[in-house]
Amino acid sequence: MSVARTWGVVLTGLQGDLVEVEADLSNQTPGFTIIGLADKAVGEAHQRVHNACANSALPLPRRKLTVNLSPANLPKHGSGLDVAMAVAALATEAPMDAVSLLSTVHIGELGLDGRLRPVPGVLPAVAAAARAGMQRVIVPWANRQEAELVPGVEVFGAVTLRDVLRRHGLELAELEGADLEPVAAPPGRSALDADELVPDLADVIGQRDAVDALVLAAAGGHHVLMSGPPGAGKTMLARRLPGILPDLDDDAAVQAASMRSLAGLPVTRLSRVAPFEAPHHSASVAALIGGGSRTVRPGAIARASGGVLFLDEAGEFAGHALDSLRQPLESGSIEIHRAGFRATFPARFQLVLATNPCPCGNYGVPHAECRCPSLAIRRYLGKLSGPLRDRIDIELSLQRVAVAQLRADDTSRVTSVDARARVLEARARAAVRLAQTPWRTNAEVSGAWLRDGPLAPEPIIRRPLDAALQRGALTLRGYDRVLRVAWSHADLSGRERLAVADIGRALYLKRGTDR
Repeated sequence: MSVARTWGVVLTGLQGDLVEVEADLSNQTPGFTIIGLADKAVGEAHQRVHNACANSALPLPRRKLTVNLSPANLPKHGSGLDVAMAVAALATEAPMDAVSLLSTVHIGELGLDGRLRPVPGVLPAVAAAARAGMQRVIVPWANRQEAELVPGVEVFGAVTLRDVLRRHGLELAELEGADLEPVAAPPGRSALDADELVPDLADVIGQRDAVDALVLAAAGGHHVLMSGPPGAGKTMLARRLPGILPDLDDDAAVQAASMRSLAGLPVTRLSRVAPFEAPHHSASVAALIGGGSRTVRPGAIARASGGVLFLDEAGEFAGHALDSLRQPLESGSIEIHRAGFRATFPARFQLVLATNPCPCGNYGVPHAECRCPSLAIRRYLGKLSGPLRDRIDIELSLQRVAVAQLRADDTSRVTSVDARARVLEARARAAVRLAQTPWRTNAEVSGAWLRDGPLAPEPIIRRPLDAALQRGALTLRGYDRVLRVAWSHADLSGRERLAVADIGRALYLKRGTDR
């Protein structure tokens, strides 16, 4: 055949689109041309395809070869179309099964020796192919386990280009000395070994109020700010939060695995543990929200979607990096705009901030000396802008553990198992209450529904909250956030309606505004 067709997939953020790869031969000066809005990585594929075919004893036709990537107005980027282009190019002359070509999606990069190399984003790419009705995909051997996570799709993990062509009915003789080893997946912690890495809440000593507040945050999905001197246990508490959160459902687990795949991390199974991201305080805005000139990769907030984003030493982060979190905290998604396209990532995460009271960490600490100038303290705490703090539901002030607390009876500690059981009960109660709404956790509920909906608190119940708003201690956004925390407290307490105690506890946890 002079024109051959098959399929590939390109990703724009988490969104995948099928690409029809057409190859055509013409009687012109021999050459290899790729058209269809290809970026530099796709444009360089002609050399990879040429060498891979030559080294696999599969020479390309010695005529003018044009490869079209359709739709032509869709930007193509990355090396994941290499295999599809090589197969279509060879099929212009080689006798292959046309039905097999048109019913198969090819994903993978070609090495110069003809082996298939793994590429990032195989899981969302295969999922996009499945949504488009395709039932067969060919991926590199190193990506086969990741691709098999998508149900209803026949997956073939190929080692070499010759293996791919055999799947399409081309009879090939065995090459002498061509027994190549599969290209291994890039090194990295696979498939979130977090099941074994999440520490137990019982390790935290003496911070009972903070532990209770952490359970409350987990019950409603609330954002937390912890302030205290070094050694008070802020990091310990934050790293134990995923262990008391509910297991991810199927959609959330696939989404979390897709984010890891897009980031280039190995994925071999679906983890049900909530993801935990803790970027260093030197992280840039692009590292937090995602970016890239052509191939847009997810940032820390997208990888933390469905789980926890922990910013330790928040006062050391750049102020504009912290402020870049404000819009995702409200919308639950992040859009990254580039010339010609727009990538959208989920950003429904639980934010946990930890900061010292000053650069040296000793400001306000009993029996400790702080030598930080007042201007330095204001500048340090000023990194957490007012609009960002207004989006925080719970603010905790921690102190160092005293000797009496250190010697307390171990039976008074809260384990992750017990805390998780309370969180599950509270979330189940909230799910029943919100069954007829689009929300499932208290942190997602709109302020209008909380204030004016069928379960709005009576005036006498919300009187302390109205007083705080009247004297300027709260904004209207803060007012709604206090109501959300109050409902989580009521769920933990087993109440069907809000009580004054719920409002009081929520006000206290919001900057200590209890009166």
